[in-house]
Amino acid sequence: MTEAIPDYPFEQPNALEPPREWAKTRATCPVAHVRMPSGDVVGLLTGYEEVRGLLTDPRFSRNLDRKGAARMSTTEDGGTFSRPSQGDADIKEGPGHRRWRRLLSRAFTVKKMEAWRPRIQEMADELMDAMVAEGSPADLRAAVALPLPVRVICALLGAPSEDQDKFARWSETLLTLTRYTQAEVDEAQAEFRAYASDLVERKRARPGDDLLSELTQITDSEDGRLSHDELIATVVGLLLAGHETTSNMILKMMAMLLSERERYETLLADPGLVPGVVEEALRLDALGGVGIPRFITEDTEVSGVPVGAGSTLFVNLHAANRDERKFPDPDRFDPRRENSAQHVAFGAGPHFCVGQTLARVELQVCLATFVRHLPELRLRDAPEDLRMREGISAGGFEDLWVTW
Repeated sequence: MTEAIPDYPFEQPNALEPPREWAKTRATCPVAHVRMPSGDVVGLLTGYEEVRGLLTDPRFSRNLDRKGAARMSTTEDGGTFSRPSQGDADIKEGPGHRRWRRLLSRAFTVKKMEAWRPRIQEMADELMDAMVAEGSPADLRAAVALPLPVRVICALLGAPSEDQDKFARWSETLLTLTRYTQAEVDEAQAEFRAYASDLVERKRARPGDDLLSELTQITDSEDGRLSHDELIATVVGLLLAGHETTSNMILKMMAMLLSERERYETLLADPGLVPGVVEEALRLDALGGVGIPRFITEDTEVSGVPVGAGSTLFVNLHAANRDERKFPDPDRFDPRRENSAQHVAFGAGPHFCVGQTLARVELQVCLATFVRHLPELRLRDAPEDLRMREGISAGGFEDLWVTW
């Protein structure tokens, strides 16, 4: 009798504990078969070396808008990785993607992102002061975790931060697994692209001191410059990833620290541990979402398991980050762990997150500001009562209430 194919994403014991299937599949099956919300079956990779190997292999595609590729969501278009491109297909992979990365990476150097640290600190202080003034308890998502990344990415791009509710609504809709209909996705995508197009046109006509203005002007003798469609795709991608993933991670990091409060107290005693705490929080994220797909373009093997051309594999970055073969005692939170920064929370290979330095700066600033402002910070609710966001490909919390 064949074993039933499990539904994916897997259920979790609670918001802070990973699904039991992560460890089971790592130990027994380099390529596990799982059923996506769409009903399509894909291969799932959960081992560190297997995940990193697939992500760094340029032969395989993350674009599922192709014949035979699995669909992710219940919408007719199959979800964010299958969604048909609108003039920006060339930047998704191959030479076009490499050209786009070369142009974009000039604006995201470590030096440039670190130069934003004082301004991000000002934003964090302002939000934290306002939250404290409002009094305990407070929802960290509404008070800090959502507005801070939105303010940062809007300042970076030169977009008005008062539009944060629009960004949040559009982003959540586009990342649907089961929550939204195709009509709602189409409406959100059209509105988001129209907003980005208008912003690009305004920055091209009247450049300012912001990243988008810089991107409209960047040119290179070999790479040329970004087209209007490429700039639209860039703005949508940065506004979506620049606030959605960082906002979620702020909440997940604080929940990890406050659910076992000795972790927070260790940080209070030694604030110099902030960078290490951030890396461990990224590594131990149990709410990382569905992962990243690869469409297999030719017959291959994963740890000796044959994978045929035309297959779709998903790599679970956060399951890989708990691989005991890479991280001894992987479920232990250790801000002094020597290799924690070798996690793959930001991906690997040609699609490695271009904004990872900015995300790290935001997380470090936010955490240090909590420690400085609120040494008495505690969770209001028990870990088993924290509300996970359901039906969205990016994992996170609906809210996170704290007291002090």
